[in-house]
Amino acid sequence: MRYIVLLLLFINVSAAYSQVGFRRNNRAAATPELSYSSPRELEIAEIKVEGSEFLDANALISITGLKVGDVIKVPGDAISGAIKKLWQQGIIGNVSIQISKIEEGKVFLVIQLTERPRLTRFNFAGVNKSQESELNDKIKLIKGRVLTDAVLKNTEINVKKYFVDKGFLNTEVKITQAKDTLISNGVQLTIKVNKNAKVKINKIVFEGNDNVKDATLKRKMKNTHEHARFNIIEDMLKHVVYSSPSQWLYSLSHRDTVPFKAAKEYINDHVKLNVFNTSKLIKADFEEDKESLITYYNAKGFRDAEIVSDTFYRHDNRTIDIKLTINEGRKYYFRDIIWSGNYVYTDAVLDRILDVKKGDVYDMEMINKKLNYNPQGADISSLYMDDGYLFFTINPVEVRVEGDSIDVEMRIFEGKQATINKLIVKGNDRTSDHVILREIRTLPGQKFNRSELIRTQQQLSQLGYFDPEKIGLNPIPNFANSTVDIEFTLEERSSDKIELSGGWGGFIGFIGTVGLVFNNFSTKNLFNLDKWRPLPVGDGQQFSIRAQASGVQFQNYSVGFVEPWLGGKKPNSFSINFNHSIQRYLDFRTRDVNGALRVTGVSMGLGRRLEWPDNYFVQSNSINYQYYYLDLPVNSGSDFGFNNGEANNINFNNTISRNSVDNPLYPRGGSSLSLSTTFTPPYSLFNKLDYNNASNAEKFKWVEYHKWMFDASYFVKVFDDLVLNARAHFGFLGGYSQEAGIGPFERFTLGGSGLAGQQSGFLLGADIIALRGYQDNSLRPIETVLSRETDANGQTTISPRNISGGTIFNKFVMELRYPVSLNPSATIFLLTFAEAGNTWNNYAEFNPYELKRSAGVGARIFMPAFGLIGLDWGYGFDRAPNGTGRSGPQFHFTIGQQIR
Repeated sequence: MRYIVLLLLFINVSAAYSQVGFRRNNRAAATPELSYSSPRELEIAEIKVEGSEFLDANALISITGLKVGDVIKVPGDAISGAIKKLWQQGIIGNVSIQISKIEEGKVFLVIQLTERPRLTRFNFAGVNKSQESELNDKIKLIKGRVLTDAVLKNTEINVKKYFVDKGFLNTEVKITQAKDTLISNGVQLTIKVNKNAKVKINKIVFEGNDNVKDATLKRKMKNTHEHARFNIIEDMLKHVVYSSPSQWLYSLSHRDTVPFKAAKEYINDHVKLNVFNTSKLIKADFEEDKESLITYYNAKGFRDAEIVSDTFYRHDNRTIDIKLTINEGRKYYFRDIIWSGNYVYTDAVLDRILDVKKGDVYDMEMINKKLNYNPQGADISSLYMDDGYLFFTINPVEVRVEGDSIDVEMRIFEGKQATINKLIVKGNDRTSDHVILREIRTLPGQKFNRSELIRTQQQLSQLGYFDPEKIGLNPIPNFANSTVDIEFTLEERSSDKIELSGGWGGFIGFIGTVGLVFNNFSTKNLFNLDKWRPLPVGDGQQFSIRAQASGVQFQNYSVGFVEPWLGGKKPNSFSINFNHSIQRYLDFRTRDVNGALRVTGVSMGLGRRLEWPDNYFVQSNSINYQYYYLDLPVNSGSDFGFNNGEANNINFNNTISRNSVDNPLYPRGGSSLSLSTTFTPPYSLFNKLDYNNASNAEKFKWVEYHKWMFDASYFVKVFDDLVLNARAHFGFLGGYSQEAGIGPFERFTLGGSGLAGQQSGFLLGADIIALRGYQDNSLRPIETVLSRETDANGQTTISPRNISGGTIFNKFVMELRYPVSLNPSATIFLLTFAEAGNTWNNYAEFNPYELKRSAGVGARIFMPAFGLIGLDWGYGFDRAPNGTGRSGPQFHFTIGQQIR
């Protein structure tokens, strides 16, 4: 003990002498002796700094708090405090304050220090380029910065956290320093990372969950999942081979008093088909999942439920087990709901919307939905805010708890009705203000209405000019005068489309398509060069032009224009379109043109929005005219029942549609319905043509029919962004008289991508329906009709001719969609589908259960410049009729259209 005491005394004395050095003066014999027991008061005569290369000496002296002229005690707290202040800056390596001399009651001080090195460069070892780029953003090391212990420690922590968040829980990080030979006092860092094996979750075990099954709780954990496993066969063989089978079965049956439960537990221990979910343990996601478990318990009436503990056990080198201990607490029920502060609406009205009865399970999550925002029905906030009560608030308070029953008081502040003062639009650089303002359903001077604001947001997203994910609505209330300003924040995106494809088809010439669609066109700005980007934009009009060619065999040209607000005051749309197509029949041996089919069409339409049954409905009407000129060779296999002649199709179309989808690119909810009817004049009822003796060219010179089309599409979110889309499509084509029958025009053909293809002769005059897994246009029944033809010599021949295409079709589709990217510059989603459909000649053959089935997978990519691009692989399970095409595995490509 004596030696220890003497050693400690020696260390203390040495430390003191390291702070205050004693030097002999050359002029004086020696500095006076200094003692801690009797410190002297001395005046600072001079302060020097030694060892400072990059740091400012005056700044360092200022940090110490010492200055010339101060009287300090030596030895004393002033010098030790000065050293401490320098250390606290974190930029000093070693520091001491020495006394160079003492003269006439004055002391001369020297601050001796070494500077910490500065970072000149750093690099990573054990990571790839992508990880290195992300780590640079995480650690934020700045070159030239003083390298302190805190910087090194934070760097290590941030690198380790980055990999822990990715499931590498055993990551090791070591930072080594090397002197930079090129820069004085510079140092290079090497950050060595050893990720080790990624830690995955083997099993999640729950304890204390007497009222909720393990499987249910695991489903509620959206981000934390068990690792996929299937070792039941291996385990059974191991027990059968290496132990007594009867003994193993006996031990298995006694795992629980209920044999079925024992077997279920055994299967759960050895089978987990968790292929599509990650099993990494990410702390942030795990904490979120624990909150989800408590939320679920609360929704089931377990108001006091809590997770007592979570424990991690190592299962093997790469997996861990998690044990969650839950205290469920008591299950509670609602007793009395008390309303206070409500003067506008009675208790009975509010009770009816809340729809909570005495004895219902206590579920505050459901209560909050019905109070504030209920996506599946009415709620109390909507009741008030749709009537202008913007300042309305409601606060549910538990006022009494007795046993398992709870009384809740709904404390309401209604406030005054708010009037809209002004509308503010931000972010529309290309689109004119009036295009946006005319879509807004709540105007200045009107009462605030939350439902109309949500409806406005939906309409703005459907324009296609703005990113639907970033349309913001920001009410700015002014409580003093009971008004509110509505601010709309938008982010423009390009909505124009270009379609370019080309190639060389040998002797038939150029094959390709050139198309432009300008979706925000402006005729008003045609002569305003400032608005040309590259054509005049800003007024929400649509102008399209397209040319398609397959050499000399086929060409199509079309031009269209749409004005969505004719006159600018009401949402009455006006459209006009022109189309011309020519299909030539070639002799591939002689390369001669043997005939052609020409189709020229023009249409004009008017549409308007309806307010009944609700404001999602739109009605549109159009008048259309198509002129067909046939000059076909005898062996052309024409589907029209005649080879030479002309046909005229004048029709009127009426379409009533309802569209409530929440996002036009990737809908997560809502529906789209459409009923379309098309009528031609009933020529056969008033002309005097003898249809029994007339040729097909005479019968079909004036095309007559009535056509009915119904399309329905419904979107529902399964979970997260996984969306189920169910669709149904029906079509019917009828005639006016039995003598005239139904002509060869406007019939239905199914199969493929829904585009006219080479093998079908481009099917001009047909309605083409997609059905993946089958060759393009291969599902089309063939009807045989008699053709009466008279040649140049007056000879009349009657022969059977084929008309291809059905008069009735059904189609049903189920799709599961999941987004890869919702970026407006490239929206990408994957899908899997099952669909079935068919077409028939007449009601006698119609059988809604006789459908051609297919299934497959696909992807959709939306790019503003090209529109929607689709690629599908489908497998057709049934044979196409009459050898019209093949089924089985098929690839389908589409551009610029949705598959119907």
